[in-house]
Amino acid sequence: MHKYLPHTREDIEEMLKITGANALDDLFSSIPKKLRLTKPYNIPSQLSDQMLTEHMKGLASQNKELVIFRGAGAYDHYTPSIVKALISRQEFLTSYTPYQPEVAQGTLQYIFEYQTMVCELTGMDVSNASMYDGSTATAEAMFMAHAQTDRHKILVSETVNPRTIDVIKTYAHYRNLEVVVVSMRQGVTDLQEVKANIQDSMGLIVQNPNYFGIIENLEGFADVVHEAGGLFIMNSEGQALSLIKTQGEYDADIAVGDLQSLGLPLSFGGAYLGYLATKMKYVRKMPGRICGITTDVDGKRAFVLTLQAREQHIRRAKANSNICSNQSLMALAVTVYLSAMGKEGLIKVANESMKGAHYLYHELLKTKKFDVVYDQPFFKEFVLKANFDVKNFEKTCLDQGLLGPLHIGNNHLLFAVTEKRTQKEMDQLVELVVNAK
Repeated sequence: MHKYLPHTREDIEEMLKITGANALDDLFSSIPKKLRLTKPYNIPSQLSDQMLTEHMKGLASQNKELVIFRGAGAYDHYTPSIVKALISRQEFLTSYTPYQPEVAQGTLQYIFEYQTMVCELTGMDVSNASMYDGSTATAEAMFMAHAQTDRHKILVSETVNPRTIDVIKTYAHYRNLEVVVVSMRQGVTDLQEVKANIQDSMGLIVQNPNYFGIIENLEGFADVVHEAGGLFIMNSEGQALSLIKTQGEYDADIAVGDLQSLGLPLSFGGAYLGYLATKMKYVRKMPGRICGITTDVDGKRAFVLTLQAREQHIRRAKANSNICSNQSLMALAVTVYLSAMGKEGLIKVANESMKGAHYLYHELLKTKKFDVVYDQPFFKEFVLKANFDVKNFEKTCLDQGLLGPLHIGNNHLLFAVTEKRTQKEMDQLVELVVNAK
């Protein structure tokens, strides 16, 4: 037992005495009972190597692989074999930026390459070494805007992913910041609502393509935000940036989002990868690590962690963030993916996703089982209103090996299509719709 739980009975009793708890279970009393596992784990005390292997195979066989038509922030894209091969090399298997950078030149080089590629994707001046995911990157961008403007109110478009809004509100709560959600009109951010609320705010957060898959026209938003003295923050999913206007083209101050769609499998919800890039004038307000390039005393190329006088090192209470690590392994995977695909490959894959989504959209409408919700341009996701029982339809899909669209309320279904979805698979989904009641 001590191999896995090194504390002796005396150690535990001493810790409980200091914490004032009577038993170990008391330490978890703040967790709601409905979230606690009350049943025993039913783990055998010991198994031979062969028996353990067979046991794990049996567990794995209970998983059911589905054909996925659901996105909402996590997408079933193809991960090329080269990505898996390279990130599984032993020297890369770490989730952190190095704390002794002078002896980690290889790691720093791919981080530098990652930052360069993010700047290419977003049209921004500088990127950090990556964040945990798109939602937390967006919340960190809010902290940047707060530090830059010293204001306590942030506007967030209603079209931003609800999970991202939840994270923003959670971060804001513990910094006494006010989050104002501005309403949408016909599925896109309402500029008039922004104008009515922008005064005395630190800025505006929008998402493009938005939660409903719509490609928003955000011309003029940056001017409105900048005139009010705020920062314009744009969240964009990685793959979409190969086709739509970038944050830099919209004059955004901070670009954030998730890069899961660029070589990272769904993996039961993670690990994923967030990016954060900004204009050069805000570089000292950025959270996390930044890798730079220089020359050593012998004139040779060298990679370094730069601007290290920030954050916890000396600023402490004045730091914008306590982020001091990054998703290095995930950043490597995205770097390998982008290197292997190249600009043309990236655009081709994005086009395949978009073409598939539009094919499915029109085929579903032909069934007469849906109503159009938003008559807006979209990338690889779209919303339709179903005229049938959506719960029974979801069960039917699962029975047929499909993970159908996400029900987002009022019989509105959010569909997603990636380059992995074949016409045969899409036609199968349409057939299920035809028979839906």
